[in-house]
Amino acid sequence: MALYVSPGFSRAADAHLRLALMFKARRHWAAAAVHFRRARLAPHQDATFTRLELSFHAAHLLEARGLRKAARDAYERLLEEPKLSSTLKADVCRQLGWLYHRCVSLGEPAARARAAIWCLQRAVAAEPESGAGLYLLGRCFAAQGKVHDAFIAYRNSVEKSEGNADTWCSIGVLYQQQNQPMDALQAYICAVQLDKGHSAAWTNLGSLYESCQMPRDAFACYTNGGSAATANNAALRQRLAFLKAHLALAPMPSITGKRRQLPSIEEAWNLPISAEMSSRAPKSAPPPYPGKRDELSQHQLHTLHYLQKNSHNLTPQQQALMQQLLSQYRLAQAAKTRAVTKQEGSGSTTGSDTTESLAEDLLKKFSDVQPEIKKEPISSDTNTSNSSGNEAVLCGRQPVVKLEPLKTDPLKPVTFHIGMNSKQILEACKDNAGPATSWSVLGDGCGPPEPPSVPPPRLSPEQLAPPAPFVYVESKREAFSPQLQDFCLKHPIAVVRGLTAALKLDLGLFSTKTLVEAWPDHAVEVRTQLMQSADENWDATGRRRVWACASHRSHTTVRKYAQYQAGSFQESLREERERAAPLSDSDSGPAKRRRAARMLRFGTNVDLSDERKWRPQLAELQKLPAFARVASAANMLSHVGHVILGMNTVQLYMKVPGSRTPGHQENNNFCSINLNIGPGDCEWFGVPDAYWGGVRELCERHGLSYLHGSWWPDPDELRAHGVPVYRFTQRPGDLVWVNAGCVHWVQATGWCNNIAWNVGPLTARQYTLALERYEWNKVQNFKSIVPMVHLTWNLARNIRVSDPRLHRAMRTCLMQTLRAATGTLNTVRARGMPIRFHGRARGEASHYCGACEREVWHALLVREHERRHVVHCLQCARRASPSLQGFLCLEEHHMDELAQVYDAFTLHRPAPLGAHAALPPD
Repeated sequence: MALYVSPGFSRAADAHLRLALMFKARRHWAAAAVHFRRARLAPHQDATFTRLELSFHAAHLLEARGLRKAARDAYERLLEEPKLSSTLKADVCRQLGWLYHRCVSLGEPAARARAAIWCLQRAVAAEPESGAGLYLLGRCFAAQGKVHDAFIAYRNSVEKSEGNADTWCSIGVLYQQQNQPMDALQAYICAVQLDKGHSAAWTNLGSLYESCQMPRDAFACYTNGGSAATANNAALRQRLAFLKAHLALAPMPSITGKRRQLPSIEEAWNLPISAEMSSRAPKSAPPPYPGKRDELSQHQLHTLHYLQKNSHNLTPQQQALMQQLLSQYRLAQAAKTRAVTKQEGSGSTTGSDTTESLAEDLLKKFSDVQPEIKKEPISSDTNTSNSSGNEAVLCGRQPVVKLEPLKTDPLKPVTFHIGMNSKQILEACKDNAGPATSWSVLGDGCGPPEPPSVPPPRLSPEQLAPPAPFVYVESKREAFSPQLQDFCLKHPIAVVRGLTAALKLDLGLFSTKTLVEAWPDHAVEVRTQLMQSADENWDATGRRRVWACASHRSHTTVRKYAQYQAGSFQESLREERERAAPLSDSDSGPAKRRRAARMLRFGTNVDLSDERKWRPQLAELQKLPAFARVASAANMLSHVGHVILGMNTVQLYMKVPGSRTPGHQENNNFCSINLNIGPGDCEWFGVPDAYWGGVRELCERHGLSYLHGSWWPDPDELRAHGVPVYRFTQRPGDLVWVNAGCVHWVQATGWCNNIAWNVGPLTARQYTLALERYEWNKVQNFKSIVPMVHLTWNLARNIRVSDPRLHRAMRTCLMQTLRAATGTLNTVRARGMPIRFHGRARGEASHYCGACEREVWHALLVREHERRHVVHCLQCARRASPSLQGFLCLEEHHMDELAQVYDAFTLHRPAPLGAHAALPPD
């Protein structure tokens, strides 16, 4: 929100870095990369971090995304920097060393082991007071069988940071390997007391108890490890099932039975470290455990130990004393845990665990660091103080804000309204166009839109599963009737059946066979996905239902995908013949899902925009009624004036069963048309626009970004949240109309092709929803691929509007952007920059800021960057250079022409016979 209100404020770099770290912690890689890039482009004079620190976190993002070789190269480039601080050098060496240790793709095992130890030793040398490097060094020594060296590294690590559960878990592993079960038990207990959710320590504890013939305690420990321990460990799941069955039939352990090798888990949890254990310090043993120092005295520990051993024969006073000492012991342990201010995240057992810890560590550090403000002595010279009257100096600090003389009377602010003509607006803007925060296209003083809550009242079960609106077209007359368009505009989503037959559309022009014959080498984007049923979405293990919908992108040609599509069909026929065999009892549940889990390839985004290549196909679509055509005067997107691929051009999709288009709203909430070419069906799900905030809320609960993420909703979960869900089948020849803002997701149930494009009906609802999403995208740092400002000015030139609501919304946008253009030019002139007229070529694409990706209209601030000219908005240009030095300002239109367009855009009064809300001019 801070970046939306003021994109050019001086701490924008910090805001982008914090956003990048938060997105990285939530595993939203693409969004994190965007903000790291924007943080790098922003000025750093007021930043609380250096560019080298930013480069380190960008390198770690590569590692977290699985791009390990690229991450290694980025880390090694950082180590060559001469100005690298010792702390940052330690972080880089630690990450690089651990990367070498665990990543088999970085070389031979022996060479990787040497590189890992060398890097970690450099990390320890660079930051001797940190225990993180020592812990990882111990892990590397242990992996090579160097037990003595590992113990020494762990011991030194614990002396630096006793509260690290990972270190104690690793110490326990070494003790267990050295056949010292009691010492291993106490180390593991230390680990789980520090971190009760430490799955590795609980699992190791279970293994220890099993080796000592104590199955009940082993089962309890395995269970405490939670789903994190069993998710990717089939052997452990089988062991748990065996123990559960075994313990159900086993007799309870006898008190008089043979002496156990270890205390039970309940006894061990409350057992303080013995005096013998605390006092001895063999050369290869770790240091004393947390709790020995600065906690209970030695006498108190002996007393507590004695009372626990005789807990069944204590007097009430002795029981009270035991509880008091035990409570004091636990409080001291908890206090010491809370005192650990630095999470040693890089010491986690898996590479992906470092993602959250590194980001959260830096965010936590930010909360404790305040920017340094240079203090200057206050001069007693009255002449000096008078000469700096325009600067605010507080308590001897360096001036924070430089106040410029006001050009207008603040008591008489200018109020802009759509009743003003262009001359009045331009005259008012000469003195004060207002701050950039007042230039919102929604109107002065309007904040950005917010996602709506699920609207009341609560819907009934029948209302939560509404039938999809169907309309059957039987003749060409019905196809071109205004009632068909009204039906579509009235519903969030609708199916038009029989339209292609009534209009005699040749759908064979879009078949795979025709495409291969016409352009076999045409490019196809491929999405590799997991095949599963339409109303389910499972994780990779096939055990947990999730919303995250993974797919991997690659590219191929029409010919090659056609071969795959045909081969997939032949393979399905073979499977049908084999399926006649009887199923075993195991062919159900997760086991069946895992065996059946296979990958499919979905051919998507096949561009049919080239009229020279696809003339027959595009000409055939001209048979559709005007409201559904790719191009028509009544379609807003036909007034953009340039191509927006997939929106005002046709795209084709080549599918096999299971191909998925994940949940989304169309770009800038425009309507869309989807035609199923066949021969198979598609299954559709849709949510009305009024409930999109509820869908977004559930996405956030599942840790997914609504705009940047890929998600496949659970219909039952949506309905339980009060969100209605349409569900229907699209047959060959069916046209699906997706109204403005409708959330939808689609899965092919057969082999088929589909074609789709967007349309923008000239209605107040469509325009308002598009404009609101344009502003909300700015808040979410998401690029609006429809340039709404450029489109609005073109609409004002090309159409007459008779709907008062549409006219008011458009005229507000025109007024606000006229203010913004004038204000930008005033700022440029005030800094002595030349302004050159650039104009717009026919078909020239709209311009976007190279830093923030917002639309830049009329006044283009251009600067050369890496041998190419990059357009900036005013805020980003001032952030890069407050004086705008190095920038050139290009003007796209003559101001007189804009003034004429604005003044000519008036509310059209139609003749009494009536007319449509918006008509092309005569």
